[in-house]
Amino acid sequence: ENPRPEPKPALVMTMLRQRRAQPEREGGAQTQQLQLGTVYDRTDSLGGKSSNGVGSGGCDALLALLRVPDFVRYDDDTMSIMEVSEFKKQTEDQINQVSSLATGGISEDSSDVSEPSGDGPRRAMTGREVAKDESRMRKMLVRLLSGLLMLGLFLGTLYMGHIYLCALIAAIEVFLFHELVKVRYNAFFHIIKDTIPFFRTTQWVWFAVAIFYTYSDFVVEIIKRNTQLHYLLAYAQFQAPLAFVLYSGAFVLTIATMQTGHIRFQLNQLCWTIVVLCLTVGQLKYIMHNVYNGLVWLVLPIFLVAANDTFAYFSGMLCGRKFIHRPFIALSPNKTWEGFIGGGFATLVFGWYFSGFLAQFTWMTCPTNEFQLFPKSLDCELDPIFHKASSKLSPQIFDVFPSALVKIFPGVTEICAKEGDFNILEPCISGNPFHIHDHFEFVLRNVYPIQSHALSLGVFASLVAPFGGFLASAIKRAYGIKDFGSIIPGHGGMMDRMDCQFLMALCTWVHYNTFVKMATVSVPKMIYMHNLLTDSEKKELLEKIAELNTHGS
Repeated sequence: ENPRPEPKPALVMTMLRQRRAQPEREGGAQTQQLQLGTVYDRTDSLGGKSSNGVGSGGCDALLALLRVPDFVRYDDDTMSIMEVSEFKKQTEDQINQVSSLATGGISEDSSDVSEPSGDGPRRAMTGREVAKDESRMRKMLVRLLSGLLMLGLFLGTLYMGHIYLCALIAAIEVFLFHELVKVRYNAFFHIIKDTIPFFRTTQWVWFAVAIFYTYSDFVVEIIKRNTQLHYLLAYAQFQAPLAFVLYSGAFVLTIATMQTGHIRFQLNQLCWTIVVLCLTVGQLKYIMHNVYNGLVWLVLPIFLVAANDTFAYFSGMLCGRKFIHRPFIALSPNKTWEGFIGGGFATLVFGWYFSGFLAQFTWMTCPTNEFQLFPKSLDCELDPIFHKASSKLSPQIFDVFPSALVKIFPGVTEICAKEGDFNILEPCISGNPFHIHDHFEFVLRNVYPIQSHALSLGVFASLVAPFGGFLASAIKRAYGIKDFGSIIPGHGGMMDRMDCQFLMALCTWVHYNTFVKMATVSVPKMIYMHNLLTDSEKKELLEKIAELNTHGS
């Protein structure tokens, strides 16, 4: 009936620092036992030994870890919630075992005994374990419902039209900027409060300038590409000077609000603000172009990243650390090689079929140059990548694999030179002595070329885009936070869901302009450029066009 002594915070932090400083040893069980033994030695002074020879004080100190706050500072040592959570996971089973031993092998919260397993009777679940299991199921349900709600919101906005998608993207950028700058604002509030004037105002002024420059440039581009909007060109020419005036004002405000005693801190904060703008506004600069180049260039990359995240999660849950025991990346200890590899292959399969599905709808494939509040069906001359065709893979791809392996691959044809003449090529016939191997050929018949582009984007979504999430994990670890916000129940903040989408959107724009079509060139834009020429330049241009037509005929 007597309550056990409460462990001291200093003792708990000593345990955490010892855990961090311990070198890694072979064998997880041995390492955990050594850690636990160290805890027993340091906590026996809090309480006497139980009849089982286990220090009850040690048990209490371990249980106290469950009450460690999210961010703990003791002397010069700082532990983030990620490190505390990782330590909890590694020691939780041993905590329950020590609790059982300290009470004579009987749990206070358990009444039923679990079914025996092949290795002996299983221990009954404690009340803490039951509560944790129920809490995990509840979190998964909340996460699923929130995900379905986000999907419904996105599909509804997609149905409403391009301009509403752009508005949704702009709103998301506001949330992203707010969550990222709030990280340092909360961490250094004791310095900022009543010391640095216009601190948050300056940050939001920089954000407003970046948004204006980025998306006013996009609007001007749309005006140039649409002859029906050329009457707005007289106003569009003021976009660049106005953006410069706003930038100059933000620059002056930033310097004018610097305090002599906090200049170094304010410069660090200015650098952080610029980094945040590069991560959000900078990388998403061309996402509006993706929307108006055809909705498929927005929908496909978003779903590729989401699919990779989902498939990697289930691959890691089913096969994690069963084949490759080496840690994947220290910034995210829960990530595994099996999840990374399995998610990558599944993403490629998903991208192949999903892109073929999207290619059937003109709402997805047709570009537009109009701002419409009330959407209407789109009709256009489709790009060749949205027409079914036969495509050949480059023969050089098969040169890196053994020929015996390539021959068993379905659909691959071996092409040979007839009687040693490499100008006459035909499919090889086994046993024909006059056939000399030239190359392997693989033809994809009756497929959409967009599916090949989807494979390229899928490779990027699997290999590179996840590192955006690792960067977000590094920021959270550095500042001792679990999530960037709580706007999305079960998921955290907007940054927790969008961390991999920034670089993917930029990659899509680069891929489109490199391998699909130069979006910066169009007939309406050429007419606009023609109108800017002088009379003599217009005459010269027409002469050059006539000369090109003569050579072409």
